[in-house]
Amino acid sequence: MEITSLDQLDLTRQYTYADYLTWRVQERLELIRGFIWKMSPAPNRRHQEIVSNFHGLIWSHLKGKPCQVFTAPFDVRLPRTDKVTNETITTVVQPDICVICDPAKLDEAGCLGAPDLVIEVLSKGNTKREMKVKFEAYEEAGVREYWVVQPEYDNVLVYTLNEQGRFIGQHPYDESDWITPTIFPDLQIDLHEVFAE
Repeated sequence: MEITSLDQLDLTRQYTYADYLTWRVQERLELIRGFIWKMSPAPNRRHQEIVSNFHGLIWSHLKGKPCQVFTAPFDVRLPRTDKVTNETITTVVQPDICVICDPAKLDEAGCLGAPDLVIEVLSKGNTKREMKVKFEAYEEAGVREYWVVQPEYDNVLVYTLNEQGRFIGQHPYDESDWITPTIFPDLQIDLHEVFAE
């Protein structure tokens, strides 16, 4: 039976990336540890401006370098085992922005493995997911740096992966600060420019 509506899926059941590939639903979905997460409807204009501003600054910095930056929708598959098949992958997310420096992780479907940098811009209705569920999934997968942008407060929470594989938080950065990804120490982003309306 072809899945064309979210109503046809059991939201209490765990699925795999192989299942995800067969669905033909209109809603944007993510799988985290096999469970379906409905993504918010189209983000508001402010959300999109912030994503565009970050993307533009990062893209300009990476031009001509081996790392690449992508924006959603872009599937990032985060395997939990060494045996990687569509049937064993249970987490597929669509970060607002992700940077991948290992070209071997890129394929026609998107990214297979942890990006080096993930930026999520919070929207109404997705705060719990980004702050807890995705935080844990990104940490477990080995994302080197994770930024959570809070447009309501014009700030960015930065988490970097330590040697034990745990995220360590920094002080919040606000619109009066410059922010530098630890993986790109020569990139300085003026948050006043990012949050400007």
